Amino acid sequence: MKNTTKQFKHTIVAIDVAIVTIEGNELQVALIQLKNEPFKNYWALPGGMVGSEESIKDAVSRHIKMKAGISKIHLEQLYTFGEVDRDPRGRIVSVGYLALSPVEKLKLKASEEYSNIKLFKVNAIPSKIAYDHKEIIKVAITRLRSKVVYTNIVRYLMPDEFTLTDLQRIYEVILGREFDKRNFRKKMMVIKMITDTKRKTSGGAHRPASLYRFSGKGDYKIDFI
Repeated sequence: MKNTTKQFKHTIVAIDVAIVTIEGNELQVALIQLKNEPFKNYWALPGGMVGSEESIKDAVSRHIKMKAGISKIHLEQLYTFGEVDRDPRGRIVSVGYLALSPVEKLKLKASEEYSNIKLFKVNAIPSKIAYDHKEIIKVAITRLRSKVVYTNIVRYLMPDEFTLTDLQRIYEVILGREFDKRNFRKKMMVIKMITDTKRKTSGGAHRPASLYRFSGKGDYKIDFI
């Protein structure tokens, strides 16, 4: 990182978004590679400044569309990161966000102002990561692991239809532990978070499995554990 003269005399509000998905049985987060100083060639979360005449929510939508090519994704506010020295350019307070998407629907595309965009395993974040973005990722994953046991937040990491085996795998990846197959299925039936579509998988060497979808719309509480 290059030493940088302070660019901002007054406090600036920014947003940073941890875009989280699951691929290859691993929790992963999207990072962009920066072209310019003070963190040239470092990796960072997509984000940027909040305009003087836009809401924070609108700023989030604008930045993830411009910088990651994402126009529709589940978003929720995490925490405000405001350490005095978090940005060498000046006093910048960042509002962190968690974004969730099934990997099949996540079509990442970096804008021309960045060198690259790619997914990284959350337990293998590059050593060259800008600002306090490693801490933001940590908070995002902690939030996800906390909410998955008492809300239906897992729906935002799943396709529209899925098998119980698929759903169990996602829970195991998020929480980092295995579940008994029989007990997991029994629990899913008790909490009534999913509904049988009456359709089954087709093709492949395995026996066709029932396909499910999530019950209801939006977010609600469950009693998973």
